Amino acid sequence: MTTAAALALPAAAQDRLSVVATTGMIADAARQVGGDLVDVTALMGPGVDPHAYRQTRTDIVATAQADLVLWNGLYLEAQLEEFLLELAETKPVVAVAETIPPTQLIGSEDYEGRFDPHVWMNPNLWSRVVLATRDAMIAAHPEGAEVFTAKAAAHLDELAELAVYSQTVLASVPAESRVLVTAHDAFNYFGAAYGFEVVGIQGISTESEAGLQRIAELVDMLVARDIRAVFVESSVSDRNIRALIEGAAAQGHEVVIGGELFSDAMGAPGSYEGTYLGMIDHNVTVISRALGGQAPQGGRIDELAMN
Repeated sequence: MTTAAALALPAAAQDRLSVVATTGMIADAARQVGGDLVDVTALMGPGVDPHAYRQTRTDIVATAQADLVLWNGLYLEAQLEEFLLELAETKPVVAVAETIPPTQLIGSEDYEGRFDPHVWMNPNLWSRVVLATRDAMIAAHPEGAEVFTAKAAAHLDELAELAVYSQTVLASVPAESRVLVTAHDAFNYFGAAYGFEVVGIQGISTESEAGLQRIAELVDMLVARDIRAVFVESSVSDRNIRALIEGAAAQGHEVVIGGELFSDAMGAPGSYEGTYLGMIDHNVTVISRALGGQAPQGGRIDELAMN
């Protein structure tokens, strides 16, 4: 059999499921659940903004050849939505975040009748996406059901441990300092889970623009409330954050960048931050330390090494 012919065989014949995921977070969940039974491709890599991403010719070929396509939904991949809905007419395409009950979702201020799509910011909520990923894989490749079920259970245990670590280090931030100022409104689920006030310069989608009036209002807030740290995001321009810092400085108030957070994309492939566990560990550790909390310098990895 030629290589080309082997590649054309369905998953059952190869005993491996070909999965395409839109974001790195979903791709990571697929790898955790699928293990050696899946080949996973992520359309969006580090630093890529899913709100503005449009499919390429390579994406069209990859999704056409996949056995299963996983996307977030909830209007995260706004520019891909029409393409993915059309694709769903011919193959399994699952919006994994849309399996979360609406009662657990946060409404969108930008789009009436829609929800905030950034559900991965709460590990307990993300566990539902892992379950949806497991169920989609079992439906597409029933032969792997036992493996998918076992691996999903193991990953859910890891998410529960991450949630405990996050709660512990973020609870150490003084109550008056629990204000998270970021480039766009990606951290509402984080704020709801850990008791932080979240202020995004842009709205839930990076497609919304922040005007001069918005910048001026936030500068006044930083000064009035003595907020001294703001955060940049790996997938969003730091232009507006720099404008805040300069505006505060003009009023004699020093504001520093508390660190870079992973919001809509994970870190580099092969790095700890290039996994979901590492991404969230990094975020909560950086936020805690920058705002006066107590967290190991190296995050949960340091904590595990010490125990």
